[in-house]
Amino acid sequence: MALSSSQVPSPGHVLVTGGCGFLGHHIVDLLLERHPQTRVSVLDLRTTSNRSSNPNVSYYDGDLTDKDATKALFQKLKPEVVIHTASPHHTAKNEILFKVNVDGTKALLEVSQETGVKAFVHTSSASVIHNPEEELVNADETYPLIAGKEQPEYYTSTKVWAESAVLAANRTPASFLTCAIRPAGIFGEGDVQLLPKMLSAYFKGQHKFQIGENQNLFDFTYVKNVAHAHLLAVVALLTTHKKLPSIPLDTERVDGEAFLVTNGQPVYFWDFPRQAWKEAGNTLPIESVWHLSFGTMMVVGSLLELACWLLGKTPNLNRQQVQYSCWTRYYNIDKAKRRLGYKPIVPLEEGIKRGVRYILEQREKEANGVAAKKNL
Repeated sequence: MALSSSQVPSPGHVLVTGGCGFLGHHIVDLLLERHPQTRVSVLDLRTTSNRSSNPNVSYYDGDLTDKDATKALFQKLKPEVVIHTASPHHTAKNEILFKVNVDGTKALLEVSQETGVKAFVHTSSASVIHNPEEELVNADETYPLIAGKEQPEYYTSTKVWAESAVLAANRTPASFLTCAIRPAGIFGEGDVQLLPKMLSAYFKGQHKFQIGENQNLFDFTYVKNVAHAHLLAVVALLTTHKKLPSIPLDTERVDGEAFLVTNGQPVYFWDFPRQAWKEAGNTLPIESVWHLSFGTMMVVGSLLELACWLLGKTPNLNRQQVQYSCWTRYYNIDKAKRRLGYKPIVPLEEGIKRGVRYILEQREKEANGVAAKKNL
């Protein structure tokens, strides 16, 4: 059961990087819901979207990689807590990914250490333990981090390097506490990667096809549950901070630790988009779905990648997408349950309903806007 504002004291002044982004604005909203009087500052490259009307929230445009400017802002605001969600899209150029996710995180850590921040919660990714050679079956935090040449996604490598820097900074100085949250497959209102692509496939009639036999379990996580985990981490770090210089038992410790977070409901991969398509109006019986083999689609993905590379375009389907749709990839969240008191607050099916409803509402608004312009 989620902790209410009456059960947990206000975390003080909280600064959220990327607070106008997908996950970031959900964290801001949940923070205000639980602690209506708390002071929240949002630092983002552009703060024009997903803004809260709550007078306790202030917005600041800024570049994390500009350490001097960030330090000047921190000296002015004096935040006690930093929740670091800012990150480019995973398809951004490598130099941008490294500059923001690695250099930007290190600069933010240094500024936080130098200006008296007590608690630093970093948004990492469950993919940091993704091994392209092996499936992930009930994987936990004991799995090794995979980066560099062994990691096919450069985005994930930068997440590994950033998380490692965050955890290494714990208790330096002794009053500075850090931890990392590793969410898997985030979706929900404002999602720009998962549900929009799935619904786009449905609107194009591509829901009639399935790659593989759908025997691979996969984890998806509703965004509000991820926000919930971040706030639990903040509370845990601040509770530890009050007891300094003592150090919790290893079995209870949160500072210096990473936590995998999911909905705790792994499903067969194709069951997730089918549920989304159903919410969008799909009535196609499963018997009418065409099954395409993994091997065949890997060849198709390879050919599409080559053709689009020659044309300077991005393919609608690539080998990595084919692989992900057929691989088992789910996680063990017992550590987050034991040490953070984490328990998903929104079930998977309800999260899908909310996410799909949001997209359909946005499509309707856009259609109404186009119609209104035509009538002018």
